[in-house]
Amino acid sequence: MPKIQSNGINLYYEIHGEGQPLLFIHGLGSSARDWELQVEEFAKSYKVITFDLRGHGQSDKPAGPYTMSMFAADTVGLLKALGVESPHVVGLSLGGGVAFQMAVDASLPLKSLVIVNSAPELLVRTFKDRLMVWQRVAIVKLLGMRKMGEVLSKRMFIKPEQEDIRKVFVERWAENDQRAYLNSMRALVGWSVSARIGSIRVPTLVIAAGQDYSPLSAKEAYTAQIPGARLAVISDSRHATPVEHPQEFNQVLQRFLSEHA
Repeated sequence: MPKIQSNGINLYYEIHGEGQPLLFIHGLGSSARDWELQVEEFAKSYKVITFDLRGHGQSDKPAGPYTMSMFAADTVGLLKALGVESPHVVGLSLGGGVAFQMAVDASLPLKSLVIVNSAPELLVRTFKDRLMVWQRVAIVKLLGMRKMGEVLSKRMFIKPEQEDIRKVFVERWAENDQRAYLNSMRALVGWSVSARIGSIRVPTLVIAAGQDYSPLSAKEAYTAQIPGARLAVISDSRHATPVEHPQEFNQVLQRFLSEHA
């Protein structure tokens, strides 16, 4: 199990292939394993790096609080320890937030930035927003991580033929440490770098599912704030697009990366 120390903790990581470095950052409650449908494809042309964020998978799970700046510093520390300069960075959901934080902090130059089903902030503005956060915390505390996985799996993989994907999702979600998961979620709630994304000067692609949690209009709005950024929409898809539609996702990502290799 390869691990490397970064920002005072040990992070689990994997490297596959050779070429320009391509970092994938997973979402909340996920791990490096959930990029398995991308690793084999992109390792043919790139040095693919996947890892487990603090509090996730096989990485350390220290006591909180966690912050988005902390996640970003962990990630930059990992890359520097591996001798990686100017990587392509792909982030999904929480991982997209970490990628945004890295881009605005500019503590490591990026070759390109790909944001998948994410946003530069998660602010609680409405009663609906507050209810969503409360429900997730309540389910985790009262019913456990497996139940949370069951609830989410039915929202993200709604088709009958996706039963096998749902089962794998639930089993992996049940492995999460409850305390570390809640610490990670609290790092997201109330976080924002929206006022700073206009400073991003690297090639940027936003990939959005047609039926993601947040509306497409929100992605269009923040994409317009990033100089030169483009938006690609994968219809009939929900929050876990790289798992639900790996072939289409990989094609969109491959085209973008080839333009900026």
